[in-house]
This record gives sequence, structure tokens and C-alpha cells, in this order.
Amino acid sequence: MKEKSLPIRAQINSLFPVPVYISHLNREYTQKELKFFKKTKWIKNTGNTRSANSYILNSTPLTTLKKEMNIFLKDYFSKIVAAPSTVSPYITQSWLNRTKECEFHHPHCHPNSFISGVLYIDADPAYDTISFHKEKEPEITTPIVKYNLFNSVSWNFPIKSNQLMIFPSQLSHSVTVKKENSSRISLSFNTFLKGNLGDKEKLTELII
Repeated sequence: MKEKSLPIRAQINSLFPVPVYISHLNREYTQKELKFFKKTKWIKNTGNTRSANSYILNSTPLTTLKKEMNIFLKDYFSKIVAAPSTVSPYITQSWLNRTKECEFHHPHCHPNSFISGVLYIDADPAYDTISFHKEKEPEITTPIVKYNLFNSVSWNFPIKSNQLMIFPSQLSHSVTVKKENSSRISLSFNTFLKGNLGDKEKLTELII
């Protein structure tokens, strides 16, 4: 006798998700900014190159861009962290990344930072992606016929110029080997917090 197929109604909740905030700079880069990017001095990184200046958003030609990054950062902080006004994020180090054909960016996270961001200066959505990686591999694995946010250990996002991504600094991420003959340039930044952290009564207070 054939078993009857019953309609199933189920609710699936995503507990303790890791946020990846995606937005866009609502303007084109100015000639002053583009000229500054073009004159950047590059040094070797693991798999690609980065700017010798690791506080690049403190440069005068990028004053407006830094103010805009702070607006996005505060929006992330307000919507996701939802801390009181006594705590606020601020940008610490910032640098440019350049990835050419046959180059890559190794899987890594950002220690000594609370939230990290990447703004894409020059990227092609037809080829360029960023990959995020799960902290721990599953203890039990099965063959997978369709990947989703629950069963995947990594996830790729296509990227394009003017796109901004903000995420927890401990989230591992990487860039696969670039195959087409072009360069991807991005601006990365780290952040930290100032104000009253923790809770005095729980003996976790930290004032910085």
C-alpha cells in the first residue's frame, strides 16, 4: 500500500546568525579620490598586494569617504549591535587591497577589531566574489543535493564597484584566484569601540 504524503507546515528559525551587511556608496568616486588611489604605493601581501599606508582613510583626499564610512558603520551598529548611546564604534586601521590576474587573498580574519568593512573601488560582478567561511566544520556530514545557509561551510557573494560590506571581524573570509586579466581594488578597515562596555554589576565593566 502506497504511503500517503501529508502536507507539512513547519517554521524554521535561524538562531544566532552572523550578520553580513551589504550597502552601496551612492555616488561615483571623485577625481581627487581616483588620483589618490592611482598613486598608491603597494607592498606584498599573502597572495596579492596592499597599500603601504595602513591608515589610508586618514589621508586628506579621503576625508569625505571616511565620513561616509562612519555613517554606514553607525547604521550597522545601530541596527545589529543595538548598544546604548554610551558605546560607539570608530575606525582604526584602513588600507587598500589590489588583486591581479592569478592572485588571491588567503582565508583570514581581523584580530583586535570589532567590526570590519570592505568598500570596493574597482570590481567586476561577472567575475569578482568574496567568500565567507564557517568557523567550525560540521561533526557529521552527508552528501548535499542543494546548498543553503544552514548546510554550507562557505558562502560566496558577487561584488561590484561602490559596494560596501560590513561584518564581524572574527568572520573568516577570502578571495579566490582571479582568472581574468583585470585588477580588483578594495578599501578595508577595522574598528574598535569606545565607551562603557560590559556590566558593572556582572563584573564585566570596561571603560575605554
